Amino acid sequence: MPSAVQDLVGLLDLETLEVNLFRGRSPQVGWQRVFGGQVIGQALVAACRTVDDVAARAPHSLHAYFLLAGDPKVPIIYQVRRLRDGRSFATRQVTAIQHGQAIFAMAVSFHVHEEGFSHQQAMPDVPSPEELPTEIEIKGRVLPTMPEAVRAYFERERPIELRPVEFDRYRGKKYPDGRFNVWIRTTKALPDEPAIHQCVLAYASDFMLLDAALIPHGRTVFDKSIMPASLDHALWFHRPFRADQWLLYAQDSPSASGALGFSRGLIFARDGTLVASVAQEGLVRERHAI
Repeated sequence: MPSAVQDLVGLLDLETLEVNLFRGRSPQVGWQRVFGGQVIGQALVAACRTVDDVAARAPHSLHAYFLLAGDPKVPIIYQVRRLRDGRSFATRQVTAIQHGQAIFAMAVSFHVHEEGFSHQQAMPDVPSPEELPTEIEIKGRVLPTMPEAVRAYFERERPIELRPVEFDRYRGKKYPDGRFNVWIRTTKALPDEPAIHQCVLAYASDFMLLDAALIPHGRTVFDKSIMPASLDHALWFHRPFRADQWLLYAQDSPSASGALGFSRGLIFARDGTLVASVAQEGLVRERHAI
């Protein structure tokens, strides 16, 4: 039986229809919408497929907008525009299309490796993944005490293992500093190509990020009174990494106003190396009874 990671790699392996034109599919798991991370990851794959020697000229940033909810029942067509191919940088624009309409748009920049200044923010001092409950322990010991919507989310089989540090926030505990840390990695090894690891991290970077905007309020996106939706997403790759080894996703939310929540994240390798940064704004509208 194929593993969830094999399914993810297959999900990201787009079909080439024509030059600059690709087709992706969605998992048939009964979801009402297409997961935003899936479209980010597939769009990045499409962009990478149009760059010569992507190992030497790797993606370093992407900026995306979610325009319409995706339909999981039909394929997604990815159209790539080659905006620039310079000596140091290349730029691609990717549009995801369903039912004749753009549902997602993303710009991706690629850069050849250069030596230069180097500094980074320090990794938060948090428990290691081995000090936290495993997924088996979470399902057997922790989840029974969680709200039903949280249980359903964590019980779902996925290719990315999650070990949240502040798991008690789902029991209603408030964290005044509004921070949320979670260790992530694929549940099985990935191929060695760096671009695959970048595309998988792009997929995983959408997990829980919008939820950080509700931490200062003691709420979560699992609350049935909250209407959440990602609106845009930006990701910067700083240093090499492997997505099948533990990465700490440190998240916070500097601002929420006007039903919009802004969240950001820093992603660290286990040795403390800052490998990526993420930012996202999303709708966090409260449903009001009529």
